[in-house]
Amino acid sequence: MTTLKPKLLIARKIYEEVLTKLEKHFDVDYNSADEVFSKTELISRLKGKAAAMTTGTERIDEDVLKECAQLKICANIAVGYNNFDVSSMTAHRVQGTNTPDVLTETTADFGFALMMATARRLTESEHFLRKGLWDKWSLDMFTSADVHSSTLGILGMGRIGQAIAKRGAHGFGMNVIYHNRSKLDPSLEEACRARYVSKEELLKQSDHLVLVLPYTPQVHHTIGENELKMMKPTATLTNIARGGIVDDSALIKALKAGVIAAAGLDVFENEPKFNNEFLGLSNVVLTPHIASASTKTRTAMAHLAADNLIAYFENGQVLNPINKV
Repeated sequence: MTTLKPKLLIARKIYEEVLTKLEKHFDVDYNSADEVFSKTELISRLKGKAAAMTTGTERIDEDVLKECAQLKICANIAVGYNNFDVSSMTAHRVQGTNTPDVLTETTADFGFALMMATARRLTESEHFLRKGLWDKWSLDMFTSADVHSSTLGILGMGRIGQAIAKRGAHGFGMNVIYHNRSKLDPSLEEACRARYVSKEELLKQSDHLVLVLPYTPQVHHTIGENELKMMKPTATLTNIARGGIVDDSALIKALKAGVIAAAGLDVFENEPKFNNEFLGLSNVVLTPHIASASTKTRTAMAHLAADNLIAYFENGQVLNPINKV
């Protein structure tokens, strides 16, 4: 007797090898056009589906869940999952999963690169060069802040934060300080050569502050006008965490007024419709949410999301649960 395959919505375009793997286990509805669904379209495509493979562009909330009663699992191709209303998913007994670990080192590489580009004014100087403005060399041309031997502050000391700390301490001789919901074990602090400080001390002491904390409603606008005023006027701020952790309007105001020296941003509030005032600032480096975007890592993320889906229907267990149902 033929067993019917569970119905799966793949909400965005994925790698062909991952699609082939999933088609062996599921009756697949595939968004090969890679369109971003409206909520109405998402509900329409999810109705009757037992599973969904999602990205940050698909909001799974109460409105969606109450219309899609057959949904059992949503596997996010991301370590973050602020597109999930986890409490509503749990109430509807919908399992959520994410893709931690496989993107740690790649994201840390990018975060450190973005911080360095911000500190050393790479974008600003490249634009100067491309516009044909370089007609002579001068001693103070694009002078900037050192990275080596400076103080690296990390807000959020999970896997990625620890990987950034190791790059700074071991590779660049940086004095690493961090703030987190809880202190690391002494062995981890030693491995990272990092010292725990209060949030206020972190803001005041950091030459280069990197944000790596997960987004929750409780950390919305963790960095706002008051926090920016506590930072050094020579300091840089790098955000590779999530939009909403920084009050973008307050940051724009601070960058214009010289409250801090510069910012490097891979994430924004309301992305991809970010605040266009950033485009008029020379002291900000902007990238479109690509910290994990190496081919190897993005492929591994998609495979891990697929493995979570397959495991759920094969044995009722998932590899990376974010809630208990």
